[in-house]
Amino acid sequence: MSARYDDLGTRPYTSGLHQTGDGTYAWLQPDGGWGWSNAGLIVDGDEALLVDTLYDVPLTATMLDAMRQAVPAASNIGTVVNTHSNGDHCNGNELLTGADIVASAATAEGMADESPEMMAALLANAPNMGPTGEFLLHGFGSFDFAGVTKTLPTRTFSQRLELAVGDTVVELVEVGPAHTEGDVLVHLPSRATVFTGDILFIGGHPIVWVGPISNWLAACDLIESWRVDTVVPGHGPVTDLTGVRAVRDYLEWITAEAGRRYDDGMDALTAARDITTKELGTSRFSSWGDAERIVINVDTVFRERSGNTAATPAAELFARMATLA
Repeated sequence: MSARYDDLGTRPYTSGLHQTGDGTYAWLQPDGGWGWSNAGLIVDGDEALLVDTLYDVPLTATMLDAMRQAVPAASNIGTVVNTHSNGDHCNGNELLTGADIVASAATAEGMADESPEMMAALLANAPNMGPTGEFLLHGFGSFDFAGVTKTLPTRTFSQRLELAVGDTVVELVEVGPAHTEGDVLVHLPSRATVFTGDILFIGGHPIVWVGPISNWLAACDLIESWRVDTVVPGHGPVTDLTGVRAVRDYLEWITAEAGRRYDDGMDALTAARDITTKELGTSRFSSWGDAERIVINVDTVFRERSGNTAATPAAELFARMATLA
């Protein structure tokens, strides 16, 4: 993805390892769409912490090999932090043998419910699923789910946890439920840096799987209050507070547009189509990637407005997205 906002404050977006500051690195996977997530490396002396693994074992192995070649301390990763439960941020955990795997308690519960085997079976059957299958293959067909052994956190927490990498303080702050039930920010106060997981998608439509959106907006406010210089999102290029404001603007926009259509009595899919047809093209978000995610975000706004706390089944949401993709 290139910069897709008036000014996303982004840095060069190429595949591989990027040093973002002293002892701080981002692993980037353009174009940042479905499954193509980022990860982070924090080092101090001979100690290292990894922020997230990738969607499958081969991708994670390639990343770890590159990190170890470029940064000697990466051979001593003692801690892995999973920012949330989606597989593209934790499916490679099995390769960090002996490391302490840390996540929020809600993330650990969500990870236990996600199944790489289910994704492998779903993709195997995708050719028989019509447009939905085509959409799934386009989004997820590049990943090797059959080779994943789900590896769960060894340590969990709620709300806040402070870790140390050498002399560097690493603050873990739970801001979910938002994107998922247990989203966590990884903040390095001394380095003015934050790894956000999927609280930020830069240059692409965010995915509000769970909500409430008010929690997500509060997370953006919290990041801004830290006055960080470097923001590593879950997907997309490295940015600064400009990118945080862009995501906040998007969330406020989709909430307002979906809310108006809810009040007009539309159903969620009709509203998503209407927003895509009438509003998106003239909005500041017109060139952001994966616009079909509007389906999910409108559905979440509708659930919040109706007081329905039960998430819409993912299979139904993917079927709806396939009609827009």
